[in-house]
Amino acid sequence: DDWNDIDPIKKKDLHHSHGDEKAQSVETLPPGKVRWRDFNQEAYVGGTMVRSGQDPYARNKFNQVESDKLQMDRAVPDTRHDQCQRKQWRVDLPATSVVITFHNEARSALLRTVVSVLKKSPPHLIKEIILVDDYSNDPEDGALLGKIEKVRVLRNDRREGLMRSRVRGADAAQAKVLTFLDSHCECNARWLEPLLERVAEDRTRVVSPIIDVINMDSFQYVGASADLKGGFDWNLVFKWDYMTPEQRRARQGNPVAPIKTPMIAGGLFVMDKLYFEELGKYDMMMDVWGGENLEISFRVWQCGGSLEIIPCSRVGHVFRKQHPYTFPGGSGTVFARDSRQGPWQHVDAHSICDGHKPFVHVPVGGHAASGCFAIIKRAEMLTERKQVKLKVTYFVSSNTRRAAEVWMDEYKNFYYAAVPSARNVPYGNIQSRLELRKKLSCKPFKWYLENVYPELRVPDHQDIAFGALQQGTNCLDTLGHFADGVVGVYECHNAGGNQEWALTKEKSVKHMDLCLTVVDRAPGALIKLQGCRENDSRQKWEQIEGNSKLRHVGSDLCLDSRAAKSGGLSVEVCGPALSQQWKFSLNLQR
Repeated sequence: DDWNDIDPIKKKDLHHSHGDEKAQSVETLPPGKVRWRDFNQEAYVGGTMVRSGQDPYARNKFNQVESDKLQMDRAVPDTRHDQCQRKQWRVDLPATSVVITFHNEARSALLRTVVSVLKKSPPHLIKEIILVDDYSNDPEDGALLGKIEKVRVLRNDRREGLMRSRVRGADAAQAKVLTFLDSHCECNARWLEPLLERVAEDRTRVVSPIIDVINMDSFQYVGASADLKGGFDWNLVFKWDYMTPEQRRARQGNPVAPIKTPMIAGGLFVMDKLYFEELGKYDMMMDVWGGENLEISFRVWQCGGSLEIIPCSRVGHVFRKQHPYTFPGGSGTVFARDSRQGPWQHVDAHSICDGHKPFVHVPVGGHAASGCFAIIKRAEMLTERKQVKLKVTYFVSSNTRRAAEVWMDEYKNFYYAAVPSARNVPYGNIQSRLELRKKLSCKPFKWYLENVYPELRVPDHQDIAFGALQQGTNCLDTLGHFADGVVGVYECHNAGGNQEWALTKEKSVKHMDLCLTVVDRAPGALIKLQGCRENDSRQKWEQIEGNSKLRHVGSDLCLDSRAAKSGGLSVEVCGPALSQQWKFSLNLQR
């Protein structure tokens, strides 16, 4: 399925100009350029290989030793649906400029990204590959790749970050269509044509491939589920949503049809260049990384475009547990500890919420679970019943707050309810972005919620209170437990997740599809998490004494943390104890 391996007669039919194949095969390269097949991989990668005794993860937070072992043109499994392999694509597709930004990327990973683009794409569809070196420590990381056919290298003279680097690459692009890729990807068979076809049919479409997983330890290439859409919770952290049974049934007749998605992961997408410019490129006041996928997703949908995932396009991506570089403003971090095996370990929230490892849906406790915390659920299930506690901390990015302030209207208050610390993050001047929104006559965020992402639960429609349930500096926390588990308190981290709760109009105290349940209506009885049931009196709670306490309706006992350290939260006779004082971060009762 490599372009170079396709039968020459078929190649000729696929070529948009039906030009002379022989002429193309002997096309003269500019001075100093070489075909990708003739590039000296050994010399390029050899200079930066991991030495004996060095940590193979230290530089890039993935196993560089395994990466460096691979050939630049290694074969990967064709993970497309069978129907994709039989599909014929248009022959008059526009060429694209591929923009790849990088900072201190492992040379082997960067080279495989470039080679996979050239190897897996019809030559006439690749106008150029623009590498934007965001001030890497060694300028030759990019400069040496400039010898490869169609590769142009631009180097920043200071660290600019993802958004400004991508805009620089886009501004320099000569093709009518832009393709953005991360610097640790591998394109799969016929990945490009399905994306270009959708954009050629409608320039307001912004399209993304299904993102397969390249294992960060072994570099094994693993196919991703085709039943996922991009989404987020009110903490505005990207997650993968599993399609509903109705949505999956609707796709049975055409399983390779484009998937409308509320959000894109951000690293890999194709977009008409003029439309990219008309729509305001990127927010150039966003720093380094983070929040840009949120901002461009809101902007595309609210300003008249659409986002799609194209199942017949597959691109592999290395998902890392940590980022190899620092972020001004910070990045989300998840801390996970096996209580029997030592200290907290760092796991990057971006990698988890991007579906770190298998991207596959796993039913948990009989319920359809998805997204960031469903993947954590699966991780716990695989620990052979060891007790795993999860503490979730997000360092709030000013980028995310900029996106919320510009695009979310009054619904930004739900973000601040879920992440109260975000209110204290400076976000700079947003006047030019607000003017852009007005100039483009963009729709309100309410329209986006109703028409693009109706699956996202809007708190004020169903809830009396929402967010973290606070007691001093601690918050009610699932502790990573699920059905029939106890709950406790943990230091508030203002990031939602295990500490996100809602008090519904039906009087349930709810976390995802689990509710606080009084199993034994006696003082001292432990509270359990159980699946929410509409008329279960064991799950009915009400706020009393100025919304400062939670009383169980059936027993008149109050939620109490006095036994939290020894066993878990319990119900006790209501009284003045501080262990019964609880406050939601957002009360929606008037």
